[in-house]
Amino acid sequence: MSKQHDTYKLVPYSKLRRGLAITMRSAKRKSNIHGLFEVDVTKAHQYLREHKAQTGESLSFTAFIISCLARAVDENKSVHAYHKGRKHLAIFDEVDISTPIERDLDNQKQPFVYIIRAANTKTFREIHQEIRHAQVEAVEKVWEGWGFTFMPLVAFRIFWPIFWWLMGRSPRIQKKYGGTVGVTSVGMFSKGAGWGIPVNEHTLDLTLGGIVEKPGVVDGQIAIREYLCITMSFDHDLIDGAPAARFSSRLKELIESGYGLAESEHTYATSSNS
Repeated sequence: MSKQHDTYKLVPYSKLRRGLAITMRSAKRKSNIHGLFEVDVTKAHQYLREHKAQTGESLSFTAFIISCLARAVDENKSVHAYHKGRKHLAIFDEVDISTPIERDLDNQKQPFVYIIRAANTKTFREIHQEIRHAQVEAVEKVWEGWGFTFMPLVAFRIFWPIFWWLMGRSPRIQKKYGGTVGVTSVGMFSKGAGWGIPVNEHTLDLTLGGIVEKPGVVDGQIAIREYLCITMSFDHDLIDGAPAARFSSRLKELIESGYGLAESEHTYATSSNS
């Protein structure tokens, strides 16, 4: 009997992915609670499609969600509270939203974390432009100030638990290197309904899943609507279920109303005429 041999090929396991694997093990220690929601994004999607048809410009749907999230957090800042020692919580005025942006590195697609600073003071269009800029920014610029590119992974394994401990006790370090809120979009890579359950790194993390068309009731009439699957994840050590539910309801309201889109249209028209 001839002996069978398994065949396979070897591909690089990038330093970035190995570093992320180290950080994820720390994040799993949080006491997370998750809520799964369907949010009607028909109005927002219709605006984005019409804008592209009229101007040729493709606006970021993720930027729209981030704009709504920043407003909701600004109205209820307790959802991005962080420990300051054992007896106090720090609640920042600025809402710094962390989101991964996929880039090419060593011939592979890799996620790089980008932080939109003070997102609660920016318009949808400003957030959109910032994301578009980050998508083409030099990869070396992304890691500026971290020292990760030249640090050996053996040293990173030793350094990371200390750094994670510091972030858990220093809100300023958390804000500087991790932002105060996280947004991950996985639905852009697939079609149809679906939710994602994240590994939480923040007090509040939002995961955008798939978008599905199905009947909905609008003004007493049944119509085909577009629904976005959203997972809202909270650190239960800091946020209870009732406040989390109220926050989620407000965020849903902002998204479904198309918050910030009319202002974006006015800004675009003004800049085009000037």
